[in-house]
Amino acid sequence: MKRQFKYLTTSDEDLSWGIHLSVAGSASIPPNTLYPPAEHPSEYSFFWEEGRVLHEYQLNYISEGAGIFENRHGRFPVKEGSLLVILPNEWHRYQPLTKTGWTENYVGFKGQIADHFLSNPVFNSRQPVLQLGIKEEIIDTHLKIMDFVRKEQPGYQQIASGMIVKLLGYIISFEKQKGFSGKRIAKVIEEVRFVMRQNIDKEINLEELAEQHNVGYSYFRKMFKKYTGVSPGQYHLQLRVMRAKELLVASNKSIKEISLELGFQTIHYFSLIFKKKVGMNPSEFRKRIGGN
Repeated sequence: MKRQFKYLTTSDEDLSWGIHLSVAGSASIPPNTLYPPAEHPSEYSFFWEEGRVLHEYQLNYISEGAGIFENRHGRFPVKEGSLLVILPNEWHRYQPLTKTGWTENYVGFKGQIADHFLSNPVFNSRQPVLQLGIKEEIIDTHLKIMDFVRKEQPGYQQIASGMIVKLLGYIISFEKQKGFSGKRIAKVIEEVRFVMRQNIDKEINLEELAEQHNVGYSYFRKMFKKYTGVSPGQYHLQLRVMRAKELLVASNKSIKEISLELGFQTIHYFSLIFKKKVGMNPSEFRKRIGGN
């Protein structure tokens, strides 16, 4: 059985950082092996009959093998490429199938920043097993975390906790991509985004664009928002505001000239939209950021 793990101490500085690691490890559990192994401290070890409750978050990526995960909401199959999401104070238990064993790669962490990120609906006890598939990014990030915690050089907690945030970002991204893999709508959205960037200086009829791609607008709008996080109209508007910010800082053009260049109907409308998106009007932004 190949295993490596480390339980980590924390300083006041680590705790105040907002997210810190408590454990990181990996193990290859061969078939027909007793699980869980007995080497873990009492707060991490458990008997299958009893299960356990942790007071931290844990992510456990199964890169080989298969098994099962159980919590109060039910029993969930685990396979190669599954991610087990364990939330604080939630009863659970899991184990590999006797005939297959598995390879697990896990991290445990806590903190207010962790609470914030794990409040995302993707991470919930009703669906504690995410089927990500084999992802090099997940394995690579975990290996880097293990390297930092193994050496325990000054500041390693801060760097390793940053890797946890990166890991969470990958997980959200992979979950979002699931609904688009191999679907034509993903290509349509990318083509429309390109058209938006090429036409940043004018209004765009998005319904016509969707029609040109033989896609109903209501479906297109729904999938675009799922893909990008914002509606098509807001996406294009954000591009125009971003360009306006660049021109305000990097050019001597007047606000009226910038407004006309970006296709806004009036300078008043431009200023209204800019303030709504940025929190200050164009002249305030130029003075504060650009120094002009």
